[in-house]
Amino acid sequence: MSTSRNTFIRQGGWMVMATVLSGAFMFAVNLVANRMETAEWAVFRTLLTAYMLMSFPTVGLQVIFTQQTAAVVTERDRRSLAATARSILCATFFLWVGMVAVVSLASGPIIAALKITNTAALGWMALLGLSTLWFPVLRGLLQGAQNFAGLGWVAIIDGFGRFLVVFAVVSLGGQSAGAMAGAVAGQAIAIGFAFWMTRGLWTGSGESIEWRSWLGRAVPFTLAYTSMLVMTSIDVLFVQSVFAGKDGQYYLAAQIIGVAVVMLTTPLAAVMFPKIAESAARRRGTDALMVALGASAAIGGIAALLCSLMPELPLRILFFRRPEFWKAAVLVPWFAWALVPIIVTNVLVNNLMARGDFGIAPWLALLASGYVATLLLLRERLLGMELFSAFRMVILTLAAFGLAMLVAAIITTRGSAKQPGSP
Repeated sequence: MSTSRNTFIRQGGWMVMATVLSGAFMFAVNLVANRMETAEWAVFRTLLTAYMLMSFPTVGLQVIFTQQTAAVVTERDRRSLAATARSILCATFFLWVGMVAVVSLASGPIIAALKITNTAALGWMALLGLSTLWFPVLRGLLQGAQNFAGLGWVAIIDGFGRFLVVFAVVSLGGQSAGAMAGAVAGQAIAIGFAFWMTRGLWTGSGESIEWRSWLGRAVPFTLAYTSMLVMTSIDVLFVQSVFAGKDGQYYLAAQIIGVAVVMLTTPLAAVMFPKIAESAARRRGTDALMVALGASAAIGGIAALLCSLMPELPLRILFFRRPEFWKAAVLVPWFAWALVPIIVTNVLVNNLMARGDFGIAPWLALLASGYVATLLLLRERLLGMELFSAFRMVILTLAAFGLAMLVAAIITTRGSAKQPGSP
């Protein structure tokens, strides 16, 4: 086995372990959070998803900074990286201020649509938005420098900090607003650690920035990764806003399990990206894609199979105090298999982006837009269906567009491999 493959497996193994630990703490957050009133738990889960979607303007920044950091060869490259990182951190702060203003102005409709009972929960979600705009920059710096130890510890600290504070808040009788405050505290600790770990990359003397070239990469990166984010998140907001009362809780319960399968495989793409970006910059070959693709498909497939064989088990663990959630087990296999194409697509998209091949971006954006439009068109039909049949229809819609994305990614990857000069 080659040294590069050994290194990939070691680093990938650490990132998977770090993600599992972080995920275990996040899982524990849900164990604690489901002690809240059912409606408050649903609001908490929905606001966390909304917080993730707030990152859409900057979701592509992690891969941009990963690519730029991995391609640093000269002192001028280093100074340009530092200047760019500082500029983007400042710009995203002002972007966040604008987003908070929009949320404040539209708070009435948002509160009504998401069935929020305590307006403080929305305020904490808006505050949490700053970290979701800054984290892509800091994670990209760590990932591009191949500092996977730091990247892994950031994830672990985020999960542990969130669990610790949410546990304290809920134990004292707090509901969704208090739990969101706990999420803010956990993120604050993690982002402080990330700033410290990357201080050598964003401090020091700067260099003039070629913004035209930089933005030329930022736009397709943002299109591509926002599209992937929409595919794994927007259904939660849709279900919470469409279905009355507590009905949406069953969908949210199964969705947690499905997304956990996705999160289990994303570290492999994270390890792969800087290696491919570096190989492209230095025009060297690498087997990182095949290793990541094989491992991600295997992990995703095995996880989906286990979810099919024992669909109720993860729900019994997560909601051991709330047996009413166990009936969501019928949705778990559907979710797990629907997300497998997205897992594989994520690896292929990361490979294309790392090589600077942005042809997939508009196709992903088109398909994600089609997915959202289809959900909206199905709204009235879903309301007339039996509840779990309606939920399966939503999941099948996700699966159909996920498969379409996978086909687009395969076609684009094959075309990219045929181009002369491909490393």
